[in-house]
Amino acid sequence: MGRILISPGKYIQGKGELQRIQEHIGQLGSSFLFIADSFVQSITREIIETSFANFQGTIYFETFQGECSKTEINRLSEIVKEKKIDVVVGVGGGKTLDTVKAVSYYNHLPVVIVPTIASTDAPCSALSVIYTDDGVFEEYLLLPKNPDIVLVDTQIVANAPARLLAAGIGDALATYVEARACYEGNGTPMAGGSITKAALALAETCQNTLFEDGVKAYLAVERNVVTEAVENIVEANTYLSGIGFESGGLAAAHSVHNGLTAIKETHDLYHGEKVAFGILTQLVLENRDMEEIEKVAKFCKDIHLPITLEQLHITEQVEEKIRKVAEVTCAEGETIHNMAMDVTPDDVYAAILAADEIGKRILHSN
Repeated sequence: MGRILISPGKYIQGKGELQRIQEHIGQLGSSFLFIADSFVQSITREIIETSFANFQGTIYFETFQGECSKTEINRLSEIVKEKKIDVVVGVGGGKTLDTVKAVSYYNHLPVVIVPTIASTDAPCSALSVIYTDDGVFEEYLLLPKNPDIVLVDTQIVANAPARLLAAGIGDALATYVEARACYEGNGTPMAGGSITKAALALAETCQNTLFEDGVKAYLAVERNVVTEAVENIVEANTYLSGIGFESGGLAAAHSVHNGLTAIKETHDLYHGEKVAFGILTQLVLENRDMEEIEKVAKFCKDIHLPITLEQLHITEQVEEKIRKVAEVTCAEGETIHNMAMDVTPDDVYAAILAADEIGKRILHSN
């Protein structure tokens, strides 16, 4: 089986880069549709319009309705056809970006991704996570190629709440843990084929960067400033994790996330916050060294990522709800089956409760 590594056509990151967006993407076409939610438009539209002021073409803006669902993808696709759009541009967070990637795919158009937060590793991937209109995970849409251009303005990222950066760190922290599990279990990554050493190296670099600079970057973003640590973490959350997970593979941590989406109490938590607890669960499933589990738990505690069921808002009918999470986690086609061992819902149920106990001990330690 061939080794496969995939990545976006171009990755651009730096303070103030949104001001130069026309310079970076203008050659892709003459009619652009910018898709963003109303809040993101309020902070980016004027910058984008100024950049395109002398552009010999047309730009349009459309408001994202909030869920990466088939309904929203179809709605936006109709607008693309009506306006005769050449290029679709997603500006915002993970669900906006996943929706725009899907719209690009179904309409055979180039896509530009402009994340305004570093809360997931979605921007660089050839993947859209599709949910129902009610926000429950439905399926992964595997795309034939990665975005043509990914552009990250780190000042805009730093202006967002620090909780969003932390959520991105939680998502990125799974990258090496899951890639290692896939490598050991001969799992198939999203990119297909077998896992390259380059993908593993990127995943490991991602983890090392998070441990080295994660807390420093979190504290800097609490004051809305861009430091070298912030630049490093934005790159780790966005590029290193994006390439690392896609070409290195997903395993139990993301399956646990998907299981948690079936519990309504978790719906106000970010993707990476649920993934963070999934990492602890996977490490317990694998029976990794306690030193590694505690290192991850303590790091998550330092940046306010959830490490207990109570922090996931699961406090009532716990056993019944965790049984449901475990069943969804082990559904056919879930990435938990990339693990080296066979995993059952009973195994996941036990690992979640054990991870919760470890999390509680770390949470209440000095």
